[in-house]
Amino acid sequence: MLRSETLFGKRDSTNNTSNMTSNTAQPIGSSLTSSSPLRTSAPAASVPASLDNSVAKAAAASASAATASTNEVGSKLIVGPNIKLKGVEITDCDTLVVEGRVEATMDSRVIQIAECGAFKGSAEIDIAEIHGEFDGDLTVRQKLVIYATGKVTGKIRYGKVVIEEGGQLAGDVQVGTSGTARNLSVAKAS
Repeated sequence: MLRSETLFGKRDSTNNTSNMTSNTAQPIGSSLTSSSPLRTSAPAASVPASLDNSVAKAAAASASAATASTNEVGSKLIVGPNIKLKGVEITDCDTLVVEGRVEATMDSRVIQIAECGAFKGSAEIDIAEIHGEFDGDLTVRQKLVIYATGKVTGKIRYGKVVIEEGGQLAGDVQVGTSGTARNLSVAKAS
């Protein structure tokens, strides 16, 4: 026979011997009283109200944080690895994540091209983060970031640019996205 104090923790030694003898005399299937030491779970009604309120508050805070983070992300399209998306116009997409190959035109808020990803076409973007390849017409209204593994070629216009060492930028490059853009004619920058 297993001893219950080794499975469920140590019991009060004063109640242990008197309760053990009374519990062995109970017939199988009889209900245990509230003084029985063998009860393993408390009924739901005995959970303190303060604990219920704190759990409810934590759940509500978690739900509102999840909603806030969902609102920040907005609509997001992920083109996974080994996926090819060709000949489309992408609209109403806040964030495009390219892990595969995309040939399209788009006007969006953010584009993120993964190291294994490639985008060919035309894009007007607020923020572009390029780890992979972009080829075509790229207008970045705010910030273009080209990482060490990134390669951007074509007609490029940007507000601000950050190029990590090893990143490549080639083509007709202009600073600014309006008619006052300055032409830089960059062959390759690293």
